Amino acid sequence: MTATLETPFDITTSPIQSFGALQSARTEVWANRHALESFQNRVKVLPPAGDEGRRKGLGLWMLGMYEEAAKILGAHVEDNVAAFTLARCHMSLGKPQDALPIFERLSKSYPDEPKPRGGVLEARLEMESAKDETTAGENLAAALAKSTPAFQASAEGRYLAGRVSEIARDLYIAVEHYEACRELDPVHRANMFRLAYTAERSGQDDIALDVYWTLARMLPVDKAVLVNLGLLLEDLGRHQDAAACYDTITRHDLTDSKIRMYLADAISGMSMYYDEDMERKEDRLNQILRIPITDFELSVRARNCLNKMNILVLGDLVKLTEQELLSYKNFGETSLNEIKEILASKGLRLGMAREEAVRSIEASRRKTGVPDPSDILNKPIADLELSIRARRTVETLGCLTVGDVLAHSEEELLGMPNFGQTSLAELKQKLAEAGLKLKTKNGV
Repeated sequence: MTATLETPFDITTSPIQSFGALQSARTEVWANRHALESFQNRVKVLPPAGDEGRRKGLGLWMLGMYEEAAKILGAHVEDNVAAFTLARCHMSLGKPQDALPIFERLSKSYPDEPKPRGGVLEARLEMESAKDETTAGENLAAALAKSTPAFQASAEGRYLAGRVSEIARDLYIAVEHYEACRELDPVHRANMFRLAYTAERSGQDDIALDVYWTLARMLPVDKAVLVNLGLLLEDLGRHQDAAACYDTITRHDLTDSKIRMYLADAISGMSMYYDEDMERKEDRLNQILRIPITDFELSVRARNCLNKMNILVLGDLVKLTEQELLSYKNFGETSLNEIKEILASKGLRLGMAREEAVRSIEASRRKTGVPDPSDILNKPIADLELSIRARRTVETLGCLTVGDVLAHSEEELLGMPNFGQTSLAELKQKLAEAGLKLKTKNGV
């Protein structure tokens, strides 16, 4: 008998007869803080061996601690629920090669059960996509065509059909498959994420927003869900809600500098009034502060020190003082001089206040003879007035000016995360207004 709300789930005693039962119990565990803390304490004291070890591994999966769960569940693969949960852990950790043999064994043991068969096909898709996504999609389509009608009509079958359509860029058809899967299995997280992501890329923001919000309420929340939801909310002008998404991430991961910048952008967007000239200067500053440290030539010692200090972009570096850098082990005067030269080349120095950095960059641009922004190709990306999602995509490609954007093709842009047909159409329209167009696929 499966645990219900009338019979609270107890990781130490409740029967766990299927992965579905485990999923249902997971919802109960995350119902409130008291239930979660109580569950965490029970899981913590369980030993790693025997049936208690199996339950500990399953409990760690329920808490979203996939790496820890995989280490323990690896010793309990004789139990099919533990084995399937282990395979799902591997998929969550981006290790489809480890999940595949488990799914294959379970698929042979349960030939009429869609989940193991779906796991086999999804693991193969992820492995093949790392080499050639188009070929991977074609292979999956062929495998689905050979599968039974019952599997094709199942939630797993519709989810995988959506993956095929998404890879083929048939985004509206993909959304239809994902929605059909959602009706059959409302808690299929992978399907819901693909549904929201694909709906967003095809301009169906109302569907994307609804599904992202649903996922955000399904604890534990995946980081990618909050990032994509934040980007979409910014595009819709809901900067305060976007900031809340980014703030949730930063409170759990203080080392993610990209999300910290997203949060700062969202907070700045909450103000309705600003000086337009200062806004353009700030945008140029943001573009420079997002330049990765890896773009600069550094000695091995300096690079290693910065990596250990989680200094990933110029924005992380400019906030530090000379004393803070020199206090770090193995970081000496030679490395310090390298850093100072890098910052000076961008009109920056260590320990600068933001307002001072804005003024310094403008002065450096004039002093070094950078062409006046009236030249369209040298205008900053901000002058195109793109949506948040479109602007960040071209910035991720390393584009700082309009001229930089023209060096990329439609295919390159569509291959970037969170950049779909709607963003492409927006960008092309802005360029067309200036009499410009993107590079074609053959470079002409």
